[in-house]
Parts: sequence; C-alpha cells; structure tokens
Amino acid sequence: MLALLGEHLSNAEISARLVISVRTVESHVSSLLRKLQLPDRRALARHAAEFSRAGRSRPAPALPAPLTAFIGRVRERGELADAVKAHRQVTVVGPGGVGKTRLALAVAADVAGDFADGVWFVDLVPVTEPARVGAAVAAAVGVGEQPGRDIDDAVLAALADRRALLVLDNCEHVRDGVAPFLERLLAACPRLRVLVTSRARLMVPFERAFPLPPLSRDGGDESEAVALFMDRATAVGSPPGPAVGEGVVAICERLGGMALAIELAAARWATLGLDGLMTGLADQLRILTGGPRADDRHRSVRTVLDWSHDLLEPQDQALLRRVSVFVAPFTPDAAADVAGFAPLDPAAVVDGLGRLAEQSLLAVTPSETGTRYQALETVRQYGTERLTAVGELTDVRSRHLGWCLASAAALMGAGGADWRVRFDAVAEDMRAALTWAADQPEQRADAHRLALSMAELAFARNLLGEAQQRFEQAARLADAAAGAEALRHAAAVAGCRSLDGDSYRLHRAAAEAARRAGDLAGAGRDLAAAATVAYRFSSSFARTPRVDEVTAMLAEARELCGDDPAAEAAVALAEAAVEADAFGAVQGDPDNTAQETVARAEHAVGLARRAGDPVAESAALDALSGAQSWAGDPFAAAAAARRRIDILASAPSTPAGTHELMDALAMAAGTAVGVGELQQARRWGRRLADHPLLAEAGHHATSWLLVADAFTGDVDEMRTVSMRFLDAWEQSGRLRSRSLGPAAASVAMLHGLRGDHDARADWLAIVDEAGPAADHRLGYGAVFDTMVLLHHGDAKAALERVAPEPDQVWKWVCWIWLHWYVALRAEAAVLTGHPDARGRIDAARAVLAGNPVASAQVDRAEALLDGDLPRLLAAAKEFDAAGCRYQSARTLLLAGGEHAAAGAAALADLGLAPMAVRQPRP
Repeated sequence: MLALLGEHLSNAEISARLVISVRTVESHVSSLLRKLQLPDRRALARHAAEFSRAGRSRPAPALPAPLTAFIGRVRERGELADAVKAHRQVTVVGPGGVGKTRLALAVAADVAGDFADGVWFVDLVPVTEPARVGAAVAAAVGVGEQPGRDIDDAVLAALADRRALLVLDNCEHVRDGVAPFLERLLAACPRLRVLVTSRARLMVPFERAFPLPPLSRDGGDESEAVALFMDRATAVGSPPGPAVGEGVVAICERLGGMALAIELAAARWATLGLDGLMTGLADQLRILTGGPRADDRHRSVRTVLDWSHDLLEPQDQALLRRVSVFVAPFTPDAAADVAGFAPLDPAAVVDGLGRLAEQSLLAVTPSETGTRYQALETVRQYGTERLTAVGELTDVRSRHLGWCLASAAALMGAGGADWRVRFDAVAEDMRAALTWAADQPEQRADAHRLALSMAELAFARNLLGEAQQRFEQAARLADAAAGAEALRHAAAVAGCRSLDGDSYRLHRAAAEAARRAGDLAGAGRDLAAAATVAYRFSSSFARTPRVDEVTAMLAEARELCGDDPAAEAAVALAEAAVEADAFGAVQGDPDNTAQETVARAEHAVGLARRAGDPVAESAALDALSGAQSWAGDPFAAAAAARRRIDILASAPSTPAGTHELMDALAMAAGTAVGVGELQQARRWGRRLADHPLLAEAGHHATSWLLVADAFTGDVDEMRTVSMRFLDAWEQSGRLRSRSLGPAAASVAMLHGLRGDHDARADWLAIVDEAGPAADHRLGYGAVFDTMVLLHHGDAKAALERVAPEPDQVWKWVCWIWLHWYVALRAEAAVLTGHPDARGRIDAARAVLAGNPVASAQVDRAEALLDGDLPRLLAAAKEFDAAGCRYQSARTLLLAGGEHAAAGAAALADLGLAPMAVRQPRP
C-alpha cells in the first residue's frame, strides 16, 4: 500500500490495482497514518519516496512477460534506451515481424529505473476505433472516468506530474487516434516519455523516429539472426549441431533477418530438419528474385507465412484463418463457436489450436479464466487476407458477431466477483464486431442489438463515456422509435457524467426522433425533460441555454403531451423546476408566492406517482424540496429529500435511475445536515461515497460525508476520507463547485480543532479554489470558523464572524447552514456577555426548533447564561443521543469541575486539541 501511495495513485487506482474496495483502501491509508504518525497523505507519499530511494520499494514496470528469451539487438537496445531517455517521444518504425514489440518491451524494462512513477504498456491491437485510444491508455494506467470530463482529459490529469514511461504498441491502424492524443498528452505531461511501435511514423511534434533494421546476419553462425534461430529451434527439439551451421546461416540470410520469419521457420526444425527447411524456403523464395534485396527482406514474413500455411493440414489452415477474427486472447470454446463449421467440427478445434501453437502461429496466453490463445497482429492480418481469398470473411465475421451477442447476453444481469474480468476478456472483440457490423447493411439489426448490449454493459462496468457513445450509436442504427429510446438512455448517462449540456442535447434529439416515429406524446415528454435539465442542473452547463429557447420548448411540450399521463407528468415536472429555479433566483422575494411554488411541485409529484414513474417522482420531489426550503420549511425539505431514496428503491437499475439516486443521496445527506440528523447524513453520505459510479470522483462522493464528520468530530474518518477528496479534486483539475467548498471547509475546521494550524491553512486555500467566495464568507465558512474560534477561547472573534443578521446569510447562501449559524450566534453572544444574548437565544429557538443538535447548542447557551449546571449536563446527553461526540465533550468542559476531566478525555479520544475554556462574561 505504501509503495502504491508513493506512485501518487488515487484510492480508486489502488483499489483497481489490488482488486479491493475503495473503502478497504481508505482503511489501510488511515492505519498507515496512525502507525507512521504522519499528518496526511502527502506525507505518506514523501515517506514512500524515501523508501524508494533506499531501494526498499519501487513500482514494478507494468509490462507483459514474454514467454521466450530476448535474443540479440545489443546495439539497437542501447541506442533505443538512450533515445528514450533523451527525447519526449520515440517511435520504433519497421515492417511487421521485424521485432518492434519485443525490442520495446526489453528497452522499457531496461530503463524502468529512470522512471520513478512507473512504466505502462498499452497494446493497441484490439482497439478498432481511433477515438478509443485514450480509453485503452486509461485502462492500462488504471484511470477511471470523472464527472464533467471525458476519459482523455482524465488520463492527462492523472499523468500530469508523473515521471513515467508509456509504451504504445502497434499504433499503425489507429494513427488517426494516436497522433492527436499524443499531442495533447505530451503537452500536458512534461515529465512523461512515450515509446511507440508502428509501421510508419506518427508525424507528431516531439517525435523521434527510430527505424529498426532486420536482425544482423554479420558474423556468420554467430550472428544475431542465427542466435535467434538456434534458441527457438532448441525450444522445440534437439538443438541444431555444428554440422548444420552453414545451412542455418543460409536460411537466416534468405529470410532477411526478419525475426518473426526466423521464429516461424525455427518452429519447424524438429519436424523438417535442415533439408526440409531449405527446400521449402527455396521454392517459396523463387518468386521474389525479381525484386530488390530490401524488398525481399520486407516480404520474407509473408513468404514464410505462405510456406507455413501451405504445410498445414486443410483443417488447420481453416482454423488459422477463422480465428484471425479474434482481436483479443480467446478460449477454445470461443474458437469452437466461431470456427467450428465444415470442414471443421467443434471437437477438432482444441487439437488444432495446440498444433498451431506448436508452429508458433498462435501464442498460448495464461489468464484468470483459463488458457487462451492469441495470434500476433501480423499473423492475424495474414489470416484475414486468407479469409477474403477463400470467400469466408463475411460468414466468419457473422459467426464472430453472433458469438459476441451471445457473450453479451451471458453478461447481462450476471454478477459475481469475476464479472469484471469476464467482461474485460471479451469487450475488445465485441467492439471489433460492432465496428464491422455497423458498416454492413444486412447486419444492421444485430449491430443495433450489440450496441445496446455494449451500452448497458459499459455502464455496469463504470465506462460511462463508452456507455453514452454506444447508446448514441444504437440510436443511429435503429428506426426512429427505438432511436428515441436509445437517446433517452444516452441523455441519462450524460447526466451521470455531469455533462448536462450533452443531456440537454440528447433529450432534444430524442424528441426529434420520437416526432419522426409519430410519437407526439413521447416527443413532448423529451422536450419537457430537456427543459427540466436546463433548469435543474444549469450550474454544470458549459453554455446555459437561453431562457427564450427553453420557454418555447416547454410551450411546445405542453402542446404535444395531450392526455398521456407520463408526458403530462414530465411537463408538470419541468414547470415545477422552472418555477422553483425562478423563486430561488430571487431568494424568497416577497413578490413571489412560496406556497404557489410548493403547490405546483406537489402537483408534479402526484402526476408522476399516478404515472407509475419512480424516477420522475423523485425528480418532482427534488423540486418540491427546493421549493419548501425557500419557503422556510427545512424539515419538510429534508423529508421530501428522504422520500426520494425510498421511492427509488423500486426503480430499475437504468442510467436514469442511477443518476437520480446519486442526486437523491447527495440531497438527502445535505438536508439531513441542515436539520441536525447527523447519523442519517453520515449513512447517506457513506452510501454516496461507496457508489461505484463515483469511484474516480472522490471529491463529489465524499463531500457530505466530510461535512457530517466535521459536526460529529470524527477525526479518524475525516483524515482518511479527506485524502480521497483531495486526490480526486486535484485529478479533476481543481474543479470549482458549490458542493466542494463546504467539504474542504469542514476538513479545515477539524484541523483547527486538532490545533494543526498549518493543515488548516492548507485546506482553507483549497476552499478558496474549490467553492465560491461568497458562500464561504457568509455561509458554511462562518459556521466552521466560529466553531474553531470558540474551541480556542476567542469568543469575541467568534461573535464578529457571525455578526451579519441570519436573514443576510440564508438568503444568499444555502439554507443548510442557517440552524448552525443562529445557534453559534447565540452561544458567542452568551460567552462574550453580549447585551442581547437572551434575545438571540429566543430568536434561535424560533428558527431551529426540531433540530436536535442545534437545539442542544441553544440549550447549552441558555444554561451557561443562567449558570444552570443540570441543564448543561442534560445538553451533553442530548448531544450524545444525536451522535455529536465533539459537542458533548465541549459541554462537559464548559460545565467545569469534575465534569471537565471527562470532557478533556473525550476530546483527546477524538484526537482533538485541548479546549480553551472561557466562562461567560457577566
């Protein structure tokens, strides 16, 4: 764990690397902080770096382990290593089969010690869509998606300060995706180096080409080419003796020193011997005598593949070409499904795979799910050409598509600890099959089915960007009615990604598709949904839609909905969202009637319930909660937010339901904080923090959990969770959001209570970056600052911090802080002897009645004012009952006498600094 922290990995990255939950990672981080007596995660990373420098710990290169020894290339190996150290991006260029991949792997292992943050290998062979290059890199590096940004941006942020080496193998078929991705990557990551293998240059800035020649044949029977032949021939039988040395030299010369050609020829040594090899190759090479020597060398791989293919039995020839459709390692069962038709039967496939592996035409790849086989890219391309030549390409690709559809169906709704592994094992083949089928008119229906399945599976796998892409692809492959449904799902996924501009666009596109299908009510429902998004999630838009645009769209939705219950409920929801937003925008201006806004939202809730749509009902309850909060009824607002979670328990696990649930958990946690239900806030905050879709968005996931921890005084939990928050926030590019400022301020507050003023200053700097300044000045900032000031005995400064009248606070920032503000205002007035202390206590009671923690604070303030010890001790019990251990300990200290020792011990047990006790001034 310490080593991975030293690699600057986030909790989610460590979770993926070790195959444990994020919660378990948090627990280990907390244990390390305690055991090593370090203040925070940054100190842990520095400690890990010291271990690394001492040679005790270093990230191992994430490189595939070759099954055979690397032979020769001494000069090229050294020169390429020097080039990688000297240049930002080096491209090893050469024809297929010359040995680019093996050299890149060897050099990456050689230079790994120069890259403190790791070495990663990305095989681009399975990638069939240029746009998915960034996703392939993300998977190799262990970077997940983050709300509000695409996967390419997440990779750039994760690697921005890493001193690391990235190896991109087999780039030629996706150059259009690799080139722009590398331009962005190298510009954003100044300490990163990239080693590329490709048949041609990428033509990007920073590129240094490294042409790779064939293996050296100088030195006769001691050449690199001969050494490779002897090693591979020895592996399949008795080693060639000295008597055949000249013959082996001749074979390597005829093969032009091409590594793959030599390996394929050597694999036949045990069965053909020198005479057989010489005869076979001589016959095949006669056709090349008319071309230049350089061309002979480049064509030697195809020559040996032709020769190797012709030596196979017809059944094995059929198997080789048919399994070439697999882009990722495949199982024997998969090969039987795709290749097992005349002249092959499924039972014969397993034996054939073994024979092809013996001839080095397939590689045996161990995996978590059993033995798999894979063809090198050059062999795979050769097999595809053979499929075309015999007229089987369409048939075999169609069978491969059918196998992918069956694999997708088997994964749908499945579970188990190995679900992720099983999905990853077949995902690239499904993507390749979809790419092919989408361009075949006769396969359009199956392509649509596979696109939908891939969308749902990608969503379950937490690949939200791909899920949205596949739903949009499914819409393009479908008729208008099915396309509208796919676009609705795509819009919901965009919402989960916090790309609400995309969600707005996709709902409008769904409306257009529904209109083309003759579904006018559906079109009205989609337009209403777009209007709802425009108002409900307006803060996340890159460009907020114009008011007149949304107003016209909503008017059109009303005309289209007719008497369809679902459409009518969607329009009512949009109207409620619009009115709640308008009411909130003027912060309770008396010219707006709050109760009318509440009534409209309640009407929307009723319509959604009658339509039997739990997702729409939850959204309507969100509008109702907002209206009730602005109407001055926080307890009703909290109850409405709480109802959303109960209602969504019956909702299907669709993207729309998931998006709604994440929002509901955040709102339920936040409103629970506002009314003092801290245990409920922690429970919902923890559910949100543990949600898999937020694994890479720890800043959003943990925000309300941190606030609840701050009020309860749970330092241990705060120290662990705050590091997840910080890591994710930094990887997000230091996002600014109204939801992040309170979380950072709550951490700063707890550090203040611990007496760690440096850490508090660091987190206050984060507050300035993460959230709007006005919110901190008048809202949560005033609350948390006042708690710190009171803890350290500076009641006068605390009184000044809450000097503004409460109405000035809740009108301009979130109402959640109002109860805490007025309670602290009353306590500060008592402790400073303010002449209106009694009036402030009475005013506070009128506002916060029903909030167990804030009411206990006011009870304590009045007990201090009256010198009433029994009431002070009763307040301590109220805090205990509400789960607020910090305020309970504080109350005992304020009680003084024999109770002060118990209070001091409770504070120490919480990990907080001793409290400066100041008795109330008369």
